[in-house]
Amino acid sequence: MTVQRLQAYYCICFGLWSGMIIGFTTEYYTSNAYGPTKYLATSCENGPAPNIIQGLALGYNSVIVPILCITATIGYSFSRAGMYGIGLAALGMLGSLPVALTIDGYGPISDNAGGIAEMSGLPSMIRDKTDALDAAGNTTAAVGKGFAIGSACLVGLALFGAFITRIGETTVDILKPVQFCGLLVGAMLPYAFSAMTMKAVGDAAFEMMNYIIADYQKGEDAKKADPDAIYNPDYDGCIKISTDASLKKMIAPGALVLGSPLLAGFLFGPDAVAGLLAGAIVSGVQVAISASNTGGAWDNAKKEVERDRSKFRAELKESGIDLDEVRQSLEDLRGGEPEGELAEKAKLLEKQHFLREKHIAAVVGDTVGDPLKDTSGPAINILIKLSAITSLVFGNYIAEYNLRALKVW
Repeated sequence: MTVQRLQAYYCICFGLWSGMIIGFTTEYYTSNAYGPTKYLATSCENGPAPNIIQGLALGYNSVIVPILCITATIGYSFSRAGMYGIGLAALGMLGSLPVALTIDGYGPISDNAGGIAEMSGLPSMIRDKTDALDAAGNTTAAVGKGFAIGSACLVGLALFGAFITRIGETTVDILKPVQFCGLLVGAMLPYAFSAMTMKAVGDAAFEMMNYIIADYQKGEDAKKADPDAIYNPDYDGCIKISTDASLKKMIAPGALVLGSPLLAGFLFGPDAVAGLLAGAIVSGVQVAISASNTGGAWDNAKKEVERDRSKFRAELKESGIDLDEVRQSLEDLRGGEPEGELAEKAKLLEKQHFLREKHIAAVVGDTVGDPLKDTSGPAINILIKLSAITSLVFGNYIAEYNLRALKVW
């Protein structure tokens, strides 16, 4: 196939515009300025379970438009320039990489600024501003991940085509048992990989919480023994737990990514690897997009709920109402019905309790979403690309020295 310059240019532009649409879609589903995340924040009024259910539904819905964009890009690019056109489309989607990397770093910077403000004891208005910046940062980070996931699909497909060429094939027939079994196993890999990474985060979090509790109790015991003693939290211990977990607990997911195509190829030949790569690409893109957008939406839903709580506190401060005094007045009634102004203030106590429960539900969603958007979702890009690269590098070896070629079975 002869590719004209204009055709190559159109492939690049198609990838660029496809990436932009994916970015806009991601912003719509994760920003607290739009309906989906606002509705997710509203669902927190009924507890954590509706928040989790609606968050998962939001993530699954957010997959539709990006997948349609990616499929349109693949269809157009392949019809114009074959696998070369798909590579050009991936290049176009990655053309905005400097901007994507910039906005991807915006979120953590804002989040850390908020943490510093809180630890420094700055006024609550400072924390409110950093929360607003962090909410915007969550959306920009999700947009950057959308670009990365879309390009990972295109790059993975281009590498997949290169692998098929290297092993001397032209087609992959999924109606054959080896290829179809490889397809099923490949579609399972993103789920197994996500399970490993999320379990690693959970185990490290449990270990850190137990360490913090023990360290805090140690400080309390020291204060009881000596009232003048100053408790200094052992931050270094927490950092060590996090660092050790990030290194040691990533060995198994890494082995899964590198070992799966090699093991499948050695046991069943290149046909199994072809099916495995196809399944990992198709399944991985869906899982990565839904995980990233669900986590970002949960985080911003929590920010929306916290903004409502801050607004309520500001209103109380302006009106000069002390809810602790209201609570004490209600206790003094000993079961009697409050009347007049006290009855109106009692409603504020109910609203405070309502907002507290709503915030607890939002925190539960955010806690579940953090491993999804910060660990599992982005890491699936590595699963897709590294599996394809490993298969390509060892393609000739897999084709010649597998057990089927050696007549072992």
